[in-house]
Amino acid sequence: MSADRRGRGRLVVLAGPTAVGKGTIAAYVRTHFPDVFFSVSMTTRKPRPDEVDGVQYHFVDEGEFDRLVTAGEFLEYALVHGLAKYGTPRGPVERALAEGRDALLEIDLQGARQVRATMPDAFFVFLEPPSWDELVRRLVGRGTEDEAERERRLDTARRELAAKPEFDAVIVNDDVRRASEELVSLMRSGRTNR
Repeated sequence: MSADRRGRGRLVVLAGPTAVGKGTIAAYVRTHFPDVFFSVSMTTRKPRPDEVDGVQYHFVDEGEFDRLVTAGEFLEYALVHGLAKYGTPRGPVERALAEGRDALLEIDLQGARQVRATMPDAFFVFLEPPSWDELVRRLVGRGTEDEAERERRLDTARRELAAKPEFDAVIVNDDVRRASEELVSLMRSGRTNR
């Protein structure tokens, strides 16, 4: 991807409700568009069975996470669903942008709002499900959360869906390839679709 006229890359923030497929879209972009720098978030939650440390997330304990917060090492961070902390390490993103690479952050709504406050020139994309019923089906089908956790996540998703107007563009995740290619097209063109 080309850098803007200042020689810096562009920061693109992808957010949306739980189970909408942010991780799936980000994985597709990482595989099919290797010129995009993909930021790997840090979390205190335990890895799911198919997750690898340093690929989907950097998994750390609470003490390490809190040390990094105190040191100012996160671009954004939040306690998500009242259970685990997530954050975007600042250094790798800033280095990629300085090198002229476009960077993609896959984060939650709280994190997107923090990035908006500190980096208002970033491009913000909201990923939405084709329907509420499809979102519920995806969350239940994942089979990684118990009933209480699913209910917490669905309550959060209802609030997150209402934030759609805060974003520069909206993509419906009804097909992974199509939605991923639309995301990359928006990243490269800089136009909005709302």
